[in-house]
Amino acid sequence: MAKQNNIRTPIVCVLGHVDHGKTSLLDRIRGSSVVSTEDGAITQHIGATIVPIDAIKRMSGGLEKLALSVPGLLFIDTPGHHAFTTLRARGGALADMAIVVVDINQGFQPQTIEALQILRNYKTPFVIAATKIDRLHGWKVNKDEPFLKSFSMQNDRVRDLLEKKVYELVGNLSDLGFSAERFDRVSDFRRNLAIVPVSAHTGEGIAELLMVMIGLAQRYMEEALEFSVDGPGTGTILEVKEEKGLGLTLDLILYDGTIAVGDDIAVATQGGVVITKVRALLKPRPMKEILVEDRFERVKSVVAASGIKVSAPNLEGAIAGSPVQVVAGEPGPVIEKIRKEMEEINVHLSPEGLVVKADTIGALEALSKELENLNIGIMRAEVGPLSRHDVIEAETIKNPFYRALLAFSTPVLPDAAELLRDPSYSMVRLFEGRVIYKLVEDYVEWRDELKRKTEQQKFEQIVMPAKIRILPHCVFRQSNPAVVGVRVLGGTLRTGVYLATREGKRVGHLKSMQQNQENIREADAGAEVAISIEGATVGRQINVEDDLLVDIPEKHVKVLEMEMLSHLPISTQEVLAEFTALKRKEDPFWGK
Repeated sequence: MAKQNNIRTPIVCVLGHVDHGKTSLLDRIRGSSVVSTEDGAITQHIGATIVPIDAIKRMSGGLEKLALSVPGLLFIDTPGHHAFTTLRARGGALADMAIVVVDINQGFQPQTIEALQILRNYKTPFVIAATKIDRLHGWKVNKDEPFLKSFSMQNDRVRDLLEKKVYELVGNLSDLGFSAERFDRVSDFRRNLAIVPVSAHTGEGIAELLMVMIGLAQRYMEEALEFSVDGPGTGTILEVKEEKGLGLTLDLILYDGTIAVGDDIAVATQGGVVITKVRALLKPRPMKEILVEDRFERVKSVVAASGIKVSAPNLEGAIAGSPVQVVAGEPGPVIEKIRKEMEEINVHLSPEGLVVKADTIGALEALSKELENLNIGIMRAEVGPLSRHDVIEAETIKNPFYRALLAFSTPVLPDAAELLRDPSYSMVRLFEGRVIYKLVEDYVEWRDELKRKTEQQKFEQIVMPAKIRILPHCVFRQSNPAVVGVRVLGGTLRTGVYLATREGKRVGHLKSMQQNQENIREADAGAEVAISIEGATVGRQINVEDDLLVDIPEKHVKVLEMEMLSHLPISTQEVLAEFTALKRKEDPFWGK
């Protein structure tokens, strides 16, 4: 059995579908209300909360008599939307155990399955928290009671409904290759997944959820949680923050070893890996989340696993999501290790694509993953503020649909903002936001609207097919220009086009068109209009009851046939086919 001081706090990752209540569950455990402060009520950065073993004992009751060596649980609240697959994978690698949150009423969603695949890939033990039991029809709330006690107080219909919902989850998990059962029926937690029904809103089932997590850690993970107290500390930066009286600080998850005031640490920055010295260490109070804690206590050293704030000089440009390591001997190998890890940021770049900026590695990877899923290219992806150089680079992108900048939770530097106001950079569009999926949606909406307008402009300039017949008793002028009444037999007749006979001989230029003595620019099939034709004389080039076709340039025929055909009315398609057949008598490949 490992000694108590050599057992570190297990890191617990909380995963699941958006809106299924992950942050609400943690809020219940730590008695806070973080969810209301998040943009769109979706967690956008990993938060860390330490829940000490005494607090877990108080909440769980049934643990009082057990001799526990685990000092508590460190919860990481991972971001909620499916865009964060990559960051969750990073979280999965960091975590010792996980809670997968599933709304018992909605069951498995695509994101839930993503979470399970990540945990399977990383071989991370986990528990299913089946949340929102208080929303089951007819559920009688028993605030903060253990699930089994509350369940026994429900009527038969409600108990049957819950059993049915739990077995639906068991079936879903079985389809995915997992053997699962309700927690109180599991005899071997190594072989079977435990499903714990809970309510974050009422606190029901929270006691058993914590008991199962502690039990898993205690029974099956003691060896994995053993660590060397004297080993150099290793962690991951959650956030880089300016703090009053301290300057720039790092919010850090220490997941191995020890870090102390005076230690040299290696930190990844935008300018490369720097070595700096720890000036102060601050710990959030137990049960408080590091991202929203306003009062910290100063400590001399911290042992893993823990969420801590580190004050040190030269942290400018430190990159959130990157590794931090205490330097115990020669700095060279540590610098090289971190540099290599930073080079492996999971973003696929394209020769043509967007310029993407974000405040953390995790967010950058997640944003890039979301764009990649939509087949949107990324030319450059970097952590840091949006600079003048980014704007200049975006302006040079040839494809107008990629002439955009995406900035997630990162500032726009003043010289970049000034450049974006310059009329010569009006073609560059900036998208800013703190919710990734909204940022991507905004860009896609803009791109699609730009495509629609571009297509519309292109189609407006295309010479459209049309066929007309010169009407009897409607010759108003014989020449210079000829003015005649015509009926549009098919297609769309527009001014500014050339007309040709059915033999393909060009006869003149359609200068203007009138209907009811008003000038018009176009007329559809069935309309009767007066037209003026430059270069034609009635009785020579044209005659009453002649059928004339619009003489379409060869380039325009290619566009009509390749890009527009399905959008054209049947009558227009028929006129186009008649005109191309005429041209292809002499040259079979004309317009192809």
